[in-house]
Amino acid sequence: MYVPKESQPKQGGAAAKGRDGEKGGKKKIVAQNKKARHDYAIIDTYEAGIVLTGTEVKSLRQGRTSLTDGFVQIDGGEAWLHNAHIPEYAQGTWTNHSARRKRKLLLHREEIDKLESKSQETGHTIVPLAVYFKDGRAKAEIALARGKKEYDKRQTLREKQDRRESDRAIAAAKRKQRGG
Repeated sequence: MYVPKESQPKQGGAAAKGRDGEKGGKKKIVAQNKKARHDYAIIDTYEAGIVLTGTEVKSLRQGRTSLTDGFVQIDGGEAWLHNAHIPEYAQGTWTNHSARRKRKLLLHREEIDKLESKSQETGHTIVPLAVYFKDGRAKAEIALARGKKEYDKRQTLREKQDRRESDRAIAAAKRKQRGG
């Protein structure tokens, strides 16, 4: 069936945007760093592209990575992701990558400068929160964070537990109201 070119959706524009009109589309999360959210108070988050080799991308697509020990360092005006573990690709040959090599992050100059100045303040660091694919490109969500003290961690856990208990009580009351 012939469809005139004018009536075909164009590449980009509204047709390429996500359902809610926001640019970007779907995110397929590969790994999250839950330990970072527990150990640090998140101040600001950024989305950065990651420079990867072919076998690293294939290994990521299999959903195999760990950000637990990862951190970001600004060196020479460039952002680098250290200690993120992307295991070697099983079907890779001599072109395979090393699992814990440092990887370059792609950020705008203003973002790098801001992160560099803030991270030099005492108690601040830059940690990776998640690695995901967005429109087929590997991205990392990084955050400027401040380390929590032990009592802050306990307070956060207590609040989380209290919130969970109140949600359970509300759900039980609603079930009782419907059933009785």
